[in-house]
Amino acid sequence: MGYVQGLSRDQGSLFPVSLDELIGPEHVCRVIAAFVGRLDLQALGFARARTKATGRPPYDPADLLMLYLYGYLNRVRSSRRLERECQRNIEVMWLLHRLTPDHKTIAEFRRCNAAPLRRAGAEFVRFCAEAGLIRGEWVAVDGTKFQAVASGKAILDAAQRAELQAKLEQRIAQYLQELEAADQQQGEVPVDAQALRQALARLQQQQSDLAQVPGERLHVSTEPEAVVLKGKGPGYNVQTAVDAEHALIVAHEINAQAGDNGCLQRMGQAAQQALGATALKLVADAGYANGQQAQALEDQGVQVHVPVKRSLNNQGDGELFDRACFTYDASADAYVCPADKLLQRKQVNRKDKMVVYAAQPSDCGACSMKGRCTASARRMVTRHLYEQALERIHQRATPAAMRLRRCTVEHPFAALKFHIFEKPRFLMRGLRGAGTEIALATLTYNLKRALAVLGGRHMLQKLAMP
Repeated sequence: MGYVQGLSRDQGSLFPVSLDELIGPEHVCRVIAAFVGRLDLQALGFARARTKATGRPPYDPADLLMLYLYGYLNRVRSSRRLERECQRNIEVMWLLHRLTPDHKTIAEFRRCNAAPLRRAGAEFVRFCAEAGLIRGEWVAVDGTKFQAVASGKAILDAAQRAELQAKLEQRIAQYLQELEAADQQQGEVPVDAQALRQALARLQQQQSDLAQVPGERLHVSTEPEAVVLKGKGPGYNVQTAVDAEHALIVAHEINAQAGDNGCLQRMGQAAQQALGATALKLVADAGYANGQQAQALEDQGVQVHVPVKRSLNNQGDGELFDRACFTYDASADAYVCPADKLLQRKQVNRKDKMVVYAAQPSDCGACSMKGRCTASARRMVTRHLYEQALERIHQRATPAAMRLRRCTVEHPFAALKFHIFEKPRFLMRGLRGAGTEIALATLTYNLKRALAVLGGRHMLQKLAMP
């Protein structure tokens, strides 16, 4: 029995197959084209959305946007790889009407349209809300780390920094000597003084950059805005706010902060603005516990659900009374100890946002429980300036709310890192470049997620609606 035989490569066809016949009626390429077709690229601020009367005609930004959406859907983010796809991929040929832009044109589109890409993502969020995919009741916030372009070898500790500083000073001194010798020789020996001055200027700039970077571990030259990730080198903190209905990302941000504690208010406000909601329930993990920001969100109608980690009294091998053993009396603004003595307000630490309450030394000295309470002359207890807000968000952080957080916000990060990025590392430098990639990635994720929920036919029907 022979094998299944294909057609001869030299065989002609009376009825040649068109590109449109090769793309199914519910294909993702048709969804991409339908979504981009309903965007007002000029109003969103895309570069070259309006053509000029003279000069060489540019590529339509709609075509390049479709190319990037298709590329990120298929884990193809490099401009050179996208250039090759234009020349060999039938689906890309259909999307771009067989246009073959070069990699520089493709890369320049992404570089120049950071803000418009964010606005395009916001437009898709509004479309999803109109399509009933976003409820706007519960939103989960979380952050994760993505590696920067720069290698971890660019991270220097204090000893390496001192060594590099010494090498720079030595090279600068050497160039200065060569310039002085060149001036004295007055052209007898051919020396390019201009090249020496340019090299000297570069070294002096490196020395200045090195001196301005703070911290025990420093990232220099290639990625100065990045934060040092533990065990991963330089990178960025990516924040997302995800609607609980279908795990769609409604807001995102990228920053160079090592932790999440300062991101709660910004992400809550961004989610509220994206959804146009006056009331919202926001859930996050303990890393977001911030009383001041939680209070500000509650004043704006956002109900915060975040567990709060409390430090324990570890003095006396942990056998002394913990802070929970003391009762706060709001009317007297004082704490009552287990022996029914008052701890009065003593001072305010504005830096740590703490109020210190202290007992009288005479009360502690005569107390029979002193051995179980403190090893000092008197017991002190601290209270956060926004203690009531912290207590409220902690009480709301029920096991059910935390399960909802895990089920909502963890999946999008896995999809972004491994289904869209392929590996969690940026291709573009700096906060602006990394933010551009995240804007494209979140738009791609939402498009893919909405397509999975609605299906191709219903998705195209809703995109066709005005």
